[in-house]
Amino acid sequence: MRNDSDGNGGGNGDRAYDVLVIGSANADLTVRVDRRPGPGETVLGADLVESAGGKGANQAAAAARLGARTALLAAVGDDAYGELLLDAQRAAGADTAPVRVLRGARTGTAMIVVGPDGDNSIIVSPGANSRLSPDDVAAARPLVAAASVVSLQWEIPAETVRAAAALAAGAGTRVVLNPSPVPPELDRELLSAADPLVVNEHEARHLAGASDGADADSDDPAAWARTLRERGARSVVVTLGADGALALDADAADPVPVPGVAVRPVDTTGAGDAFTGALAARLAGGASLADAVRFAVRVGAASVTRPGAQPSYPTADELPPEDGEV
Repeated sequence: MRNDSDGNGGGNGDRAYDVLVIGSANADLTVRVDRRPGPGETVLGADLVESAGGKGANQAAAAARLGARTALLAAVGDDAYGELLLDAQRAAGADTAPVRVLRGARTGTAMIVVGPDGDNSIIVSPGANSRLSPDDVAAARPLVAAASVVSLQWEIPAETVRAAAALAAGAGTRVVLNPSPVPPELDRELLSAADPLVVNEHEARHLAGASDGADADSDDPAAWARTLRERGARSVVVTLGADGALALDADAADPVPVPGVAVRPVDTTGAGDAFTGALAARLAGGASLADAVRFAVRVGAASVTRPGAQPSYPTADELPPEDGEV
């Protein structure tokens, strides 16, 4: 790590990277509104804001800003948005050498509407992200082997995620798997690479096969976490928004509850990615799962106090205290 003043450093031996993120890179086009439009309705919003986003690029920026030696493997177009994304990664401190710049392709784009409560609605046009392939992952084998943690998400093709997970597992590199947007299902082979599987409540419910009223545990995130581990995940983290998270390690009988940090939300865009990037960085430094989740909760809380995704991500010195309101 470049900066271990907040406990991130150490534990990665001779690995070249703490965190290698393999995933998406999008330009975020954000409009704030007083209320969201209904079907067929038009509402006026604030001025359009263009910023760097995408789940993969977000997680890489979050980890790098916290001092982790970070690299991003992604695909962007040779357009202005591609340059925007590359510049943002460099500003955060991430290595952009692995990023593929595809001639004639459009960079992925996310259209984001943010309401007065800070919650958001997002539509993603994948663009170049859809062309990040298993062959790109295979070509990056030395990078995967040189990382302590590989972080994966679901805004790139499923076969690319699977290839990356298999390659990382074979190289002895820890996999943080954040299946978002949530796929229909995850097979046992992919789950077995996840250490941890990081899901929010909706994703956990879906992947665990629970539904309202289905059984006594249908509204119990701890039960969903145990089910996902039983189905193959090595460990599981369930994020609970403002209420914090649950951390279920490989050998634990029950998840460890991690309380949230009280903040005044401005914009929740990218908060889950801030959490996952921070989690990956902390795990790369040798922290236990529960300690890494405690750290990641603080990072996620800090990110919602400022607008945007990557522009909101804190350095270690900007984190809120573990208790108390910000």
